[in-house]
Amino acid sequence: MRDEWEHAHTDYIMPVQRRIPASLAESESDWRHYLERSTPNGWLIRHNAMTEALVSGQPMYLLHVTRDIEAIRTSRQLHVSTGCLVGALYCSPLASQREGLRPHNLGAYLMRTKPSTKPMVFEVIPDAPIRPKGVDYLHLGAIHLRTYLRYQSFLTPAENDQLDRAVLAGLRAAAVFLDVALRNAAGHATSAPEFIDQLSDAVVHVPFLGYLYFEVLSEYLMLHSATPETKTYAQAGELNNWLYKRLAFAAVDGMGQLFDLARFNPRHHRLVQLIEGIEPALGPGVAEYVRRRLSHLFARTALHPSQDAASVTFQGADLSTIQKAAPGLIGQMIFREIRYMPRYQQLYHCFEKAKALEAWDYWNSEGIPTPFNGILPKGEIGINPVYPRSSVRVWTAEQDSKGYLHPAEEVTAVFTPHLASWWAPPRQREMQNATDDSRVELALGARSPIPTRRLSMNGVSA
Repeated sequence: MRDEWEHAHTDYIMPVQRRIPASLAESESDWRHYLERSTPNGWLIRHNAMTEALVSGQPMYLLHVTRDIEAIRTSRQLHVSTGCLVGALYCSPLASQREGLRPHNLGAYLMRTKPSTKPMVFEVIPDAPIRPKGVDYLHLGAIHLRTYLRYQSFLTPAENDQLDRAVLAGLRAAAVFLDVALRNAAGHATSAPEFIDQLSDAVVHVPFLGYLYFEVLSEYLMLHSATPETKTYAQAGELNNWLYKRLAFAAVDGMGQLFDLARFNPRHHRLVQLIEGIEPALGPGVAEYVRRRLSHLFARTALHPSQDAASVTFQGADLSTIQKAAPGLIGQMIFREIRYMPRYQQLYHCFEKAKALEAWDYWNSEGIPTPFNGILPKGEIGINPVYPRSSVRVWTAEQDSKGYLHPAEEVTAVFTPHLASWWAPPRQREMQNATDDSRVELALGARSPIPTRRLSMNGVSA
C-alpha cells in the first residue's frame, strides 16, 4: 500500500525513482531531463516559488476561496475536498511582500473568475522544511482499483455487473487506439495527425484519456510558452496557469458550468486551431508532442511496472487479463464509472474516505502538511487536515486596488478529517457536432473532476 502512494508522488528535487514498464523508448528520467533543460520554462520545474517556499521551512501563506464562509464561522469546522489532491483543502500560494500578500497567478485567476466567493488566507507554520513531493492523480489508478476491490461488497450484484460491462465495453471500443499508444511508447511512431484523431475518438469510450490529453497539453503550453505574460509570471517563479484555463474553455462548450475533462477530445485540425489561438508559435509542434508524450504517460500510468509495453495488447483480451497487465487503467475507469452510479451519494464516503485516510497517513509519515498537485508544480497546493506537527491560522481577506490581499478577520475554525460532500450528475449521452467536420458524434457527458455543487456536511463546506 505504501509503495503505491510512493509511486503516485513525484519529488521535484530528487532523481526519478519510479519503476516503469519495459521496452519504453524513453525513460521518465529522459523526459524529466528534456522538460527541465530543453523547454523555455523548464527551469521552473525545480526552481519555482512554491517548491522553494516548501523547502525553506518558513511559514507559508495560502489562498482558499469559498462560498460557505458563514457555515464555517457557525460550525467552526473546515472540511476538505477530493479531486486532484485526494483529501486536502484546495489552495494556491500567496507571496508575502511589503505591500501585502500577492496571489499566485492561479489564485488571481480563481478570484477573478469566481467573484461570488470569499477569499480566505491560511498561515501554515511547518515543523520542518517540507520535501516537494506532489501527488500525481494520473498515477492513482492502482489505488482506485485496490480500494474498489476492498469495498466491492458495498455494491449490489447488479451494480458490479454493470460496472464490469461498462469497463469492458469501453476497453473493447478503444482497444485499437490503446495498442497504438503502446506501440508509440515503445518507439514505433505513427502519424501524429492520425494519432490525435484516434485519441479523440477513444476519449468517448475511455474518459481517462481525456484527462491525459488535457494534462499533456497543459504541460506543453506552460513549459513552452514565450509570451510576455508567461515571462512575467516566470520572473515571479510561477508557471502560467491562464494558458490551460483558456484551452479548456475554448475546447469544450459549457466548461464553465461543468469542468469535465472527459469531454476534452479535440481532433487534430481543431487542436492546432486551439493552440494557435493561444500562442501561434506553438501550433506546429503540438501534435507530435502529444503523440510522444501521451503515449509515454499512458504506458506508465496504465500498465503495471512489471509489464513489457511491447508485448501487451488490449485487442481480444478479457477483463481479468487486462486487470493484471493494466491495473492503473482499470482503476481509473472503475473510479469514474462508480462516480456516476445512481447511488454514488451513498457510496462516495465509503470509497473516497478510504483513499483520503491512506493519503493522510502517507503525508504525515513523509512530513507533508501541504500536499500539492504533482503533475507539475504549477501552484495547486492543499492543506493536510490531520497533520499533527504544524499550526494553522485562518482569516478572511480583503483585496486592495493593486490585487494584494490583506487579512481582515481571524476565523475560529479547525480542520476535521471529513470530506465535503460531492454531488455528481447522472451520466448522459449527448449529441455533439464535431467541430472539424460535418459528422455528428456521440460523446459521454457529465463526468466532472470538480463538483458542480457541494452539499454541506453539518452545515460546513470548504
